[in-house]
Amino acid sequence: MKSTMKTLFSFSKLHGALVLALALTAPLVRAQAPSRIVGTITAISGATLTVKTDAGQAVQVEVPSTAALRRIAPGQKDLSTAETIQFGDLAVGDRALVKLDPNAPAGSSEALQIIAVKQADVALKQQKDREEWQRRGTGGLVKSVDPASGVIVLTSGAGAAAKTITVHTTKTTMLKRYAPDSVRFDDAQPAPIDAIHAGDQLRALGTRNENGVEIDAEEVVSGSFRNISGTITSLDAAASTLVVKDLTTKKQVTIRITADAQMRRLPDRMAQMLAARLKGTAGSAAGSGAAAAGASGQGAKPPQRGAGQSGPDQTRTGPGSDAGGQAGRQASGQAAEQNGGAGGDPQQMLNRAPSIRLADLKKGEAVMLVATDGSSEVTAITLLAGVEPLLEAPVASQNLLSNWSMGASAGAGDTAQ
Repeated sequence: MKSTMKTLFSFSKLHGALVLALALTAPLVRAQAPSRIVGTITAISGATLTVKTDAGQAVQVEVPSTAALRRIAPGQKDLSTAETIQFGDLAVGDRALVKLDPNAPAGSSEALQIIAVKQADVALKQQKDREEWQRRGTGGLVKSVDPASGVIVLTSGAGAAAKTITVHTTKTTMLKRYAPDSVRFDDAQPAPIDAIHAGDQLRALGTRNENGVEIDAEEVVSGSFRNISGTITSLDAAASTLVVKDLTTKKQVTIRITADAQMRRLPDRMAQMLAARLKGTAGSAAGSGAAAAGASGQGAKPPQRGAGQSGPDQTRTGPGSDAGGQAGRQASGQAAEQNGGAGGDPQQMLNRAPSIRLADLKKGEAVMLVATDGSSEVTAITLLAGVEPLLEAPVASQNLLSNWSMGASAGAGDTAQ
């Protein structure tokens, strides 16, 4: 009997302790739940919004009639001038910050407040930001950093177009750094100057001197990224990934391709001309070859395929792309202007290469890319196909791609709000 009572007492004690523990941890569980959602409205059904967060998660949010709905302009911080709107004023594609009601029933998400930005306003601001960074921005690879003086020295360009740029920062300069797992500019976070290291990519916005080798920076964004050159061993269109065998490490790397990735394919003659220039041996043969193709009205030769490729050319045509004859004519124009390939900026040639998609890549072909820093899985920032000739000058090619990815992609101007 005593043993039974002892057992019941112990069980009762344990049960009481468990109930107490659950009671104490419940507020913590509630506190750890997200208090707000930031993303893009992808669907509206009745009084329910579907918001795709910047991390890629789709969240359904109920919007009761008591929720406060406001609209602001992109970049606006002061809500005192925000416009009050109705639920019907929200639209798919709008950016939204949704503050969740902490007193909503368990398992549900209800909006307490929604602050929205029109999709058209976001697009307009992004376009203006891109134009501003293209007009007043400069970038390259960090050569040295002096935190005491606020001076950052960059190397920009490659081959004959390589130059050194001095970036001057002050206490008023906005310094940001890309998140380790993101290539989005709006995910960049404030960071001190001593977070910048040699080898980082950096983009600066400000007032440049006459020859463009010095800039008084108003805004700086930097990040540590990885250069990868290798051969595609597999592709997974459903998962938006491909696996590349890194020529340097001899290891397999999974590459995630997002909507932010910049992907292009070099026409064969353009690749040969770039390779020759990077090796410092650009001659008339490459230039005259491209010029001949353009003068005759014929397109550039299809890009050389990697081992194991078959089937028709996968170079894209249509909006946003530039295939065949146009690429040949552009290459010939560059060659003519630069006297057979000497001088000029190779990065401008990359800007004119045809855009491609993941579906345009094939197992066995060589690619070069700049990606987020990681060992076994990374996210592509810039990917370039048709690069077999460039791999003969790997160091110069990597510098070329690194500089181009910061200077030509949407990156610095891609602000979501």
